[in-house]
Amino acid sequence: MTTPQDLKKIISYGLLSFPLTDFDGQLRFAPKPFAERLEWLMPYGATALFAAGGTGEFFSLEPQEYGEVVRTAIQTCQGRMPIIAGAGGGTTLAIRYAQEAERLGAQGILLLPHYLTEATQEGLVAHIEAVCKCVQFGVIVYNRAGCRLTPESLLTLADRCPNLIGFKDGIGDIESFVTIRRKLGDRFAYLGGLPTAEVFAGAYQAMGCPVYSSAVFNFIPRTAMEFYNAHHAGDTATTNRLLDEFFLPYIALRNQGQGYGVSIVKAGATLVGHTAGPVRPPLSDLKPAEMDQLGQLIAKLGAQ
Repeated sequence: MTTPQDLKKIISYGLLSFPLTDFDGQLRFAPKPFAERLEWLMPYGATALFAAGGTGEFFSLEPQEYGEVVRTAIQTCQGRMPIIAGAGGGTTLAIRYAQEAERLGAQGILLLPHYLTEATQEGLVAHIEAVCKCVQFGVIVYNRAGCRLTPESLLTLADRCPNLIGFKDGIGDIESFVTIRRKLGDRFAYLGGLPTAEVFAGAYQAMGCPVYSSAVFNFIPRTAMEFYNAHHAGDTATTNRLLDEFFLPYIALRNQGQGYGVSIVKAGATLVGHTAGPVRPPLSDLKPAEMDQLGQLIAKLGAQ
């Protein structure tokens, strides 16, 4: 069994990524193409993969499908790649997801936001604590959307929940992150989690957060690794070139539609010959002209 401290070590270095979830033409989960996707991505060198995460449309999966996605990922990657499962929603549902992921053999969970309603800090602490205490493996909390944790709340959780070992930030509040990093020190592993994290990688590294998760790894894995390796080595000539040539035009295209953070990744996978099918509503797929623009950006990078 992977202990919480084992998971903390795993996510403390290297590039992380969230594989897409494959759907067929009727928007049903397609396990065989999903397994083939994982087989394609594993050799490129990511440290760990998050099954049924945000880019994997966790929010669109019902509980039985969730189990199938996580099970397929674990069976495909067994002994070769750590699998961290997404979990989220209201407390009772998040507990159910977390326990299922542990039962199936995942190395830990990323606890996604609870979604719709706002919550007090006391409520967030109670929610995260309940999920942590229902499992033995490691938990990473995603600080994003309705889950915006203060340093004081994280200090409380760090004291109460030994298996809470990771903090992923998807908000980008510099003052808050620096305060959390200084107050919590090495108690957590810290992950950058803003959409298209490559754009923020340098700033997060300067704040003491050298690790991030890459969505574009899903369709340009070679470039994603090239950027990470250059970032890790301090090769700003390479990172700046890739920002100018690809990432900045990419985010301009991504920002043309609500929810395109997922849709554009699925579009990219289709364009490179590894389609994962359409996105599920309420997300919508890129328009044909946007697909053409994305195809032109990818073509500039060469074969992937």
